Amino acid sequence: MDKIKIWNDFCKEYNVLEKGVPLFETDGLFVNSFDYGKKVRKILKRNEEMENLVISEVNKVIDDFNSGKEDYEGLIYMMYWKRDNGVIPLYIGKSEKYGRKGGNLSINIANIERNRGKFCRWGYNYAYHIGDLSAIVLPGHSDKKKNRKYKEWGDRLFEEVNSITPKLREETYFWIRAWRKEDIGPWEEFGQTSLTFLEYLLIGLASDIFTDTLLNYEGVNRK
Repeated sequence: MDKIKIWNDFCKEYNVLEKGVPLFETDGLFVNSFDYGKKVRKILKRNEEMENLVISEVNKVIDDFNSGKEDYEGLIYMMYWKRDNGVIPLYIGKSEKYGRKGGNLSINIANIERNRGKFCRWGYNYAYHIGDLSAIVLPGHSDKKKNRKYKEWGDRLFEEVNSITPKLREETYFWIRAWRKEDIGPWEEFGQTSLTFLEYLLIGLASDIFTDTLLNYEGVNRK
């Protein structure tokens, strides 16, 4: 079984390279930041293209929820680098359509155009990806808001952390797709693949191939 071919075929089938966009707003490789929150703090700024892509894909799921059609389960996303026309995954995750109570639209995607703090898991608030990464990368955040997971993110993505002018090691990209119930994952023989199973399969596959770059904790093979 050629795992790299399976990975590349999935990325080609779902246009990861073509539809992916820069994650951060940058000047060269320097990521821009801005003041955010009632207790003002510096936060890494998302790229406008990334925000537009998230809003576009999330709205497919919201429309599906409002119509009651049940075509979509939620969203699958990936942070990655581009190398030699290939996708080098850094983090793979999902955001589900329904909230924890069941039957309600998840707060992570509700009102997505105005939902800056949560923003499909990539929000500016603490306990969300950009907010927690900012606590590591930018100065002025409480030590209580810094956790080990995002220290690893910071070290992987940036030349140095706790810097007012954070510089990326490489341009970092983002891909997201509203996942239909009928969509097929990386192994065609499994047929229609649920969102939860898809995330599990992609993380497992990526952890076998990209051991030194993947930042996921759960579902990976440990050295």
